[in-house]
Amino acid sequence: MTDTEWLGVIFAQMSLLAIGGVSSVLPEMQRQVVDVHHWMSAREFSALFALAQAAPGPNMLVVTLVGWQVAGLHGAAAATLGLLGPSSLLTYLTLRAWHRFRERPWRRDVQAGLVPVTVGLVMAASLHLAAATTTGLVAAGITAAVVFGMLRTRLHPLLLLAGGALLGLLGLV
Repeated sequence: MTDTEWLGVIFAQMSLLAIGGVSSVLPEMQRQVVDVHHWMSAREFSALFALAQAAPGPNMLVVTLVGWQVAGLHGAAAATLGLLGPSSLLTYLTLRAWHRFRERPWRRDVQAGLVPVTVGLVMAASLHLAAATTTGLVAAGITAAVVFGMLRTRLHPLLLLAGGALLGLLGLV
């Protein structure tokens, strides 16, 4: 199979696991493109993720960027369609059933059970990215400061990104 075909298959599989969005499958995405297929380094993947987060729009832009990096325009299309297709079809079918069973008590229980799963998947993705990009004490301090800033203040994330970029330009990271 070509890289473009692999991208479609890999992202189609992840599409069905992305409960809560793309962030929940970031560790698997990074494992596939860095460790399994060796299409890029962990730093390159993290840079693409940061670029996708800084850009306006949905957080799934990292998928398109990864596809582009691996196989150009065809790779971007394969990765994006692979991620969107299966989950969109599943969502459509699930919403039809969800509406049909809207009055059933078990539906609320299922919904309540999915919340901690989603939070856990997103947290695992965050920890995985932090581990891949924290290369020293200064970087660990910046990571901790950003986590604290996001949890305890109302700073806009772009300000924190700009601060990290400035520290990088100054050669501190």
